[in-house]
Amino acid sequence: MESMINEKTIKEALESKISRYFGVRAEDANKTQVYKAVILTVKDILTDKRSAFRRVVKQKKAKRVYYLCMEFLIGPSLKNNLRNLGLESEYAAAVKSLGFELNDLYEAEPDPGLGNGGLGRLAACFMDSLTTLDYPATGFSLLYEYGLFKQKIVDGNQVELPDIWMPGAEGWFVARTDKTFPVRFGGKVTETWENGHLRVTYTDYDEVQAVPYDMMISGYRSFAANNLRLWRAQDIQNFNMKLFTQGQYMQAVEQNTTAEMLTKVLYPADDHPEGKILRLSQQYFLVSASLQNIVADHLRQYGTLSNFAEKNAIHINDTHPALCIPELMRILMDTYSFSWETAWDTVVKSVSYTNHTVMPEALERWNEDQFRIRLPRIHSIVCEINRRLCADLWNLYPGDWERISRMAVVAYSEVRMANLSVVGSHTVNGVSKLHSQILKDSVFHDFYKVSPEKFTNVTNGIAHRRWLCYSNPKLASLLDHTIGPDYRTNPEALSDFKRYAGDKYVIEAVRDIKHRNKESFAAWYHRRTGGTLDTHSVFDVQAKRIHEYKRQLLNVLKIVALYDEIKTSPNVDIVPQTFFFGGKAAPGYYMAKDIIRLIWCLGKEIDADPKAREHIRVVYLEDYNVSMAEVLMPATDISEQISLAGKEASGTGCMKFMINGAMTVGTLDGANVEMADAVGRGNIYIFGLTAKEVDELWRSGYSAMNYYSASERLKAAVDRISAGFAGEDFSGIASYFLTGNHNVADPYLCLADFESYFRTYGAALSDYADREAWTSKAICNIAAAGYFAADRSISEYAAGIWHIGRVTE
Repeated sequence: MESMINEKTIKEALESKISRYFGVRAEDANKTQVYKAVILTVKDILTDKRSAFRRVVKQKKAKRVYYLCMEFLIGPSLKNNLRNLGLESEYAAAVKSLGFELNDLYEAEPDPGLGNGGLGRLAACFMDSLTTLDYPATGFSLLYEYGLFKQKIVDGNQVELPDIWMPGAEGWFVARTDKTFPVRFGGKVTETWENGHLRVTYTDYDEVQAVPYDMMISGYRSFAANNLRLWRAQDIQNFNMKLFTQGQYMQAVEQNTTAEMLTKVLYPADDHPEGKILRLSQQYFLVSASLQNIVADHLRQYGTLSNFAEKNAIHINDTHPALCIPELMRILMDTYSFSWETAWDTVVKSVSYTNHTVMPEALERWNEDQFRIRLPRIHSIVCEINRRLCADLWNLYPGDWERISRMAVVAYSEVRMANLSVVGSHTVNGVSKLHSQILKDSVFHDFYKVSPEKFTNVTNGIAHRRWLCYSNPKLASLLDHTIGPDYRTNPEALSDFKRYAGDKYVIEAVRDIKHRNKESFAAWYHRRTGGTLDTHSVFDVQAKRIHEYKRQLLNVLKIVALYDEIKTSPNVDIVPQTFFFGGKAAPGYYMAKDIIRLIWCLGKEIDADPKAREHIRVVYLEDYNVSMAEVLMPATDISEQISLAGKEASGTGCMKFMINGAMTVGTLDGANVEMADAVGRGNIYIFGLTAKEVDELWRSGYSAMNYYSASERLKAAVDRISAGFAGEDFSGIASYFLTGNHNVADPYLCLADFESYFRTYGAALSDYADREAWTSKAICNIAAAGYFAADRSISEYAAGIWHIGRVTE
């Protein structure tokens, strides 16, 4: 179909859209009107593709996968769609004939506030690969009006502002008011038996309408076009006309506002009861609307639910959508009169679960009283799931109450979403080999002992077309020239590039591309901040969510040690380095906010020191997002992946840096383990304790003070932090290292890993001095990155977990 589209037909379509939607002639249209017209025409192309694909899926009665995730960090869509469709040059010419540049239109598109971090970016990458590989798939999430928040750094302090992204991106969405579903909260549940069937009556509830907004997902030169369905909460029944006519306007719309609060913000702060209830409500809203939709679509095609599990794979990405297990039970039993046993069999055969964390605070637990009040029917179903589970466990482990209580879904007045996810799924997977082993050995060890066949691994992957081909076109062009374009659809063909690791022409070309990418980022940075960057310095980047376990503080200790070295030896020979940090701290996570303030103040003090500034700079990148990453990652020399071993499930930023030729300095954590195996230890900089050694150190009794006392360099760095930077006091962070919170000093072992980290980083800098050898290592990293493509991950999910097939013409 795309072959019938050319510059002439595109220009005609743009002129038609401009005339119809804006009432002006094309030659009189402004940039905003042309930008919106371009989106409308691309959406028309995707709609036609989507209709053709759906028709064949329906004809072949293909099994479909539904991917439920609380966030999809999709990034701007225009460039991605045009390149996937192979129409970028045609659109560039058509837009130019109207007096505009396509790159300017790309710049006009905001980052959608539909996600925040690695979880959401992974979901977006997976939708890209599902579509490229022609699998029938639908993503489900919420349409957040204000996203997470827009980050501003004011004198080192993170300030959260609403992320007003909708006006520039809403053109991609199609409101499907014909597909709304009711979602009920609160109320009373009455259960009675009639003719051997349980009859459930629900009264005095609050009802919210779930209105779907569809965003079509393109694949790279694919037959498929899939759908991301985003739910917006709306209350259309509770406008109080009587109060309004009495002039009580705020009270009249209060219920509407309360309902619509469900989809205002991603991850509302939950350090208070209201925030926890809002999060729980958001999660139920997502799964209830999505499952009603899935069941209705299935019935429309097949007229029966007896084959539901055969035709539908429902995947819950982390524990946020775990309520789909009791919600599907509710629908099957209460609406379609399934017995408990038949409903449970259907649920377990349909649902699979990916765990993304070993961090206890992220394994969600809800206060049972709040859960019961907000979701009374779901609570009763969860309690019955728990009762049956505990009865089965008692038969397996009679008298072992400690084990049974660990495995229970409801215990100690809590509802445990991770346990629910494991119990109600046919397959549970981790997202790296190390992480999956940790799940079996510790987090879900009890469940693994009962059902070892349920657990598997699928290492994460990235959308390599977006993060290499589209973000780094110069490198992609070199790859096309040297190994051919097959890697675009067969990413493991990148391995052929290793043949050029000793080719002086290719080495020089890769080195030149890296420098030009650094210049591009510096220009981008200057346009947005007015600041300047030294493009001949080493670009060292740690860009990820700000969290103690990700150990931005370990990076800071290294930088402070380098700063001290410069202060004490002004003539020291140090390779110029620019340290970039990017990422957001959760609004209620005050330690993370202190880390941001520390980084910013350290950068400010170094900038004020002319001698130090010649050697090192620290730059905090405000409001880090997909658009920024697309410019930053191709420019990066060193990728900091320094989380404490055993804490990072996988990470995907590490893969994006790797495929762009950055060298990883990291621990044996998450995907770093497999990256080291893939590229070879000589082409990656691994340091620090292993996950096993971390456990042994804690068991033997970790003393942060011993490490502090044993290293003069480390002691000086901690003391320097205690003294403060740029007039700000950071003695609290120094105390955190030495005495800690709740008497746990240095809980993520920054001091234990410091010397190993500092030496390893020094070795990397020494290697960087031999630019030919360094670039050869970069080529090896690019060549080994093919395994870490989402296409491979999705093929493994499709074959081993979802059991779905490709649908072609």
